[in-house]
Amino acid sequence: MRKVGISGTLGDTAIATLTVAALGSGIWLLHSGTAPKAPPQPPAAQAVTATATGGQGSGAPALPPSTPDRILIPSIRVDAPLTGLGLTGTGRLQAPVATNRNLAGWYRGGATPGETGTSLVAGHVDTATGPAVFYNLGVLQKGNTIDVHRQDGSTAVFTVYAVQVFQDSNFPDRTVYGAADRPELRVITCGGGYSRGTGYQGNVVAFAYLTGRR
Repeated sequence: MRKVGISGTLGDTAIATLTVAALGSGIWLLHSGTAPKAPPQPPAAQAVTATATGGQGSGAPALPPSTPDRILIPSIRVDAPLTGLGLTGTGRLQAPVATNRNLAGWYRGGATPGETGTSLVAGHVDTATGPAVFYNLGVLQKGNTIDVHRQDGSTAVFTVYAVQVFQDSNFPDRTVYGAADRPELRVITCGGGYSRGTGYQGNVVAFAYLTGRR
């Protein structure tokens, strides 16, 4: 588990502290006889900067609320169903079940993807049996698109403007989870190197904003 202190809001819901369940076990890295390659990490050129904030205007007009049911990221071959994630009694953000490697989740306490605000989608980087849905998240590049299909039949199209790995010891809560005045999306998984003793050292986060609908 990793504890994330939230400064500000996530969507329209104020949260004092959010604990994000581990989104990868790394067990397969230790026990596979084929010495598998560790998940790719984003290069520094893809990081958030003062000018890399998707600042090409306000993007597309916000969409009305609608529950998302699928996420597609063509550039890394993600096509996965979405399940709603809530908080446990101890304040932890539920992780998608690890028995389905091709499953991601969206935080239903925040904005739905396409609404004004910050929407959060989380998924495992791996499970005990191998790579999972967001194993290649670190390969994303600025300008790649993320499609989120919604139950009202619309698809919210987001454009990536940064991809960055953050260490647990210096996780920028406000940058990742802070309130937004336009529709924003964060896609998050484990990353930042792996230690046998402590597991993954941080998180890979993709930042995107709404640029269209279909």
